[in-house]
Order: sequence, then C-alpha cells, then structure tokens
Amino acid sequence: MKRVIYSLYVDVPAKEHYGDSKNPHDTKEKASITVNAFKNHYKKLVECKRRYAKDIGADFRMYEYDDQYKVFEKNFKRNFPQLTGYEIINFYKIHLLYELSKSFDEILYLDFDAIPLTTESFFDAWDLSKGICVYNNNNHVDKKRTVNSSIRSPSAKYFNCHAMLMKTGYNPNNDVINTGIIGARSEDIKKLDFFGNFYDTMKLMDELKSDSDDPYGDFVLIDLYPQNIIDMFHYDNETIFSYKKEVNKVNIQWLDSKWHYFLDKQKFIPYDTKIVHAISKDFDLVWRRYD
Repeated sequence: MKRVIYSLYVDVPAKEHYGDSKNPHDTKEKASITVNAFKNHYKKLVECKRRYAKDIGADFRMYEYDDQYKVFEKNFKRNFPQLTGYEIINFYKIHLLYELSKSFDEILYLDFDAIPLTTESFFDAWDLSKGICVYNNNNHVDKKRTVNSSIRSPSAKYFNCHAMLMKTGYNPNNDVINTGIIGARSEDIKKLDFFGNFYDTMKLMDELKSDSDDPYGDFVLIDLYPQNIIDMFHYDNETIFSYKKEVNKVNIQWLDSKWHYFLDKQKFIPYDTKIVHAISKDFDLVWRRYD
C-alpha cells in the first residue's frame, strides 16, 4: 500500500484573496493576517508535516511556487480570468490530488495551516475503502434568506451548491465540505471526477453568479434566491467538491473533531486532538501544544 501526505504553499498577495466580493468582511486587511502568518511560521509548518509523514511511514510531498504551478496558474488564468489567485491555488490542490493518485493508493492532504499533533497514523485510523474522509461544516450554515456572509462562509457554499444542483435537475440538499484535510484512495478520487466537464461547471457558476435574470425553468434566479445570497456566489473548490459528491454519488466519511479540529475564535485545543486546523492563524498557541 503506497501512501503519501502532501501540502501546498504559495504566497498569494492579500488583494488576490477575495476578488470582487461585495461583503464588508472580505477585506485585504483580513487576508494580510494569513499572508503574514504563513511567512512567519513557514519553516515549522513544513517541518511538522514532514515529521508526521516520517512517523507513520508515509511519503511526503511539499508543493510550492514552482514551474509546475506556474504552468497550471497560466492555463487557469487564460481559461478562467474571473478567478482570483487564491481560488486558483485551491483548485491546484485538488489537481495535485489527482496527480498523486496516479502513483499512490492512499493520500492525505493537509492545508498549510493544518498541524498534526499525533504520531497515530491517519491511514490506520480511517478505512479509506469506505469513502473519502472530509469534515462537514453543516452546523455553521445559516439558511435564512436574509443571510449576508463572506464568499468563503459555509452559508455561501451551501447556497451556491444548492443553486447548482437545482439548476441541473438534482435534489438541492447538500453538505458543506471543508477540504482543508482530505483523506482518500485513488479509486474514490477518480469517481469524484472533480475536473470532469470543468468548463461546463465553471459556466454554470458564471451564470448563477452574474445574471439574476437568467431563466430558471419557470422561475428566474432572483425569485429563488434574494440578491444578498446571489452576491455570495463565487468560484470555490469546496462548492464544486460538494456538487460533484452529489452528482457522482461518492461515498463520504465525516471526519470528527479529533482529526479535524477547527481552531478559530476559541483559545484552546482539546487534549485528544489529532490534527488542528488553525483557521485563526494563531500558530503560537498551536506550537505550545505541539512542543
């Protein structure tokens, strides 16, 4: 069984994080916190993942701003000029999932701000033959029609996927998936078919985002979703992941909070945490626990 852990770091300018978002929470100042934190903690963020891979006997790959990424970025900017640099990077991490599935049986992806706090093997703890392992953010979705959240919020992703599924004739109920940690075997990655008919997927997202008068069967989009919800629609790898999961009927296992602990506004890490996802970028707190 060939297993690999990989991560990705590309320094994205703060202005490339939120693009044309109209939400007041989506600011360059907010993005700058992430940009600076990654630069300041770069070495340790790489080393903790490399060490974990060694501890559990897996290969490790660290991807950065190299020639391979430059080609991918150039092609995506040419084909999809509406995307921000941040969005391109998050599509690239899914692309790498497919590239690695050609050589490895089981794969664990860790966002750059995801830090292992254990020597227990993820691959032993989770039977990947039962489906792709990801965390769902369903309990953070605000389904009220008055919601006005960031384009990266669980609510934005829920409604965006909801609209995509409805327009293409599927049941619109969906799960909000966080792709900060992904455990998968090559067979399920292929079944997900994330990049299958990708131009059509992007065209669908364009239509839902840009034209509130777009015909929608017997409806128009604005009749189904108020403008404040349409304004949250964007081009997000997690929205497409959820959409493809439903369309292609992919088996999913939900990671628990031990294996994907969200460190956000709270200032503590439970003792039994295996992997912490430092959304807050409070790495000093994580290192005190790590060391």
